[in-house]
Amino acid sequence: MKPITSTPLPHPADRPAPDAVRCRDVHKHFGEGDNRIHVLRGVDFEVKQGHLSFLVGPSGCGKTTLISVIAGLLDTTQGVVELFGQNTQALPAEERIRFRRRNLGFVFQQYNLLPALTAAENAAVPLLAAGMKRREAVDRARELLVRLGLEARLEAPPAKLSGGQQQRVALARALVHEPRLVVC
Repeated sequence: MKPITSTPLPHPADRPAPDAVRCRDVHKHFGEGDNRIHVLRGVDFEVKQGHLSFLVGPSGCGKTTLISVIAGLLDTTQGVVELFGQNTQALPAEERIRFRRRNLGFVFQQYNLLPALTAAENAAVPLLAAGMKRREAVDRARELLVRLGLEARLEAPPAKLSGGQQQRVALARALVHEPRLVVC
């Protein structure tokens, strides 16, 4: 009897990782008829995992729209956006929200800090949204804020923080749950 031989499957680490971001023929327009504005026209690009990329262009050229489409906050009018090999637009709404919650961190142009919360509580929001216990979430957020130089401002509300301090709270909020992709 001959031994059965087979070709081993490649180890997952040997397979190329999917791009963090892949856009194919992405179009986005707003409005209809004479009021239609075509903001994105056939955008094609990739961002490899572990790479840092910047969108640069004049005001009004569609940078924020493209970031919103990549993040799944807006749907494309045409084309496909994949994050880590997943076409997020094809996901049902609730699954898309879960995907974003697990994989993305956001730093918004306007930091969108909640005025009734402290710096530590604002930074803990993604962990709380994911179901972590409040004390554990706030403690983890505090640790990150201390690393960002805000140890004296942990209990301050956003109105009592400088612009740079608010920016660091927003950055901590984007990083606290260790996302695979940070969008800003």
